[in-house]
Amino acid sequence: MLFAAGFGTRMKPLTLSRPKPLIKVAGKALLDHALDQVDAAGMGRIVVNSHYLSDQIANHLAPRPDIAISDEQPDILDTGGGLRKALPLLEAGPVLTMNTDAVWTGANAIDQLRAAWNPDLMDALLLLVPTENAIGHTGSGDFVPDDKGRLTRGPGLVYSGVQIVKTDGLAAIEEDSFSLNLLWNKMIAEGRLYGTAHTGGWCDVGHPGGIKLAETMLAEVRDV
Repeated sequence: MLFAAGFGTRMKPLTLSRPKPLIKVAGKALLDHALDQVDAAGMGRIVVNSHYLSDQIANHLAPRPDIAISDEQPDILDTGGGLRKALPLLEAGPVLTMNTDAVWTGANAIDQLRAAWNPDLMDALLLLVPTENAIGHTGSGDFVPDDKGRLTRGPGLVYSGVQIVKTDGLAAIEEDSFSLNLLWNKMIAEGRLYGTAHTGGWCDVGHPGGIKLAETMLAEVRDV
């Protein structure tokens, strides 16, 4: 599932008339950069959620009848609520979710998660980037791993926006709109939230300055 419902507040003024997933980096919409990762990994059912300027998302995806759209109207549901609403459109079992405000280089993000995923140990596996390698990101990081990869909150590693997550716990949350952080906090308490490090490049394109940074990162890879 690809998250494409948000208002793109950090990306203003570029998002006043266009949803953030359709902002272009190196001539390609951010949503399409994410779909490149999905397509290269050979994923099955693909769902994209939408809310803000959702008609533009629908029009952009019209040439892709293989993609289902979960339109969050009238209210935006945040990541957790959005995932729960989309479950009827998704295949049973753990779900891969991906934000659409980043660009990757190197090994496929999804393939890296698949290789490290262990459902016996994990309720979620997050793809993480060391803070010093997180281009365009501001802040000290989100998580700290132990020697087995179990995560707690703290500086050191930045969440890249890609994860495999079990959805069983969504039904117990009473709110309609809620963040996946609620699930993660429970998993941390139970020792079931894990992370693995992305081995390639990653750039946060959640703000206007990230566009040029991402284009530079992509150009450096092409020039190698």
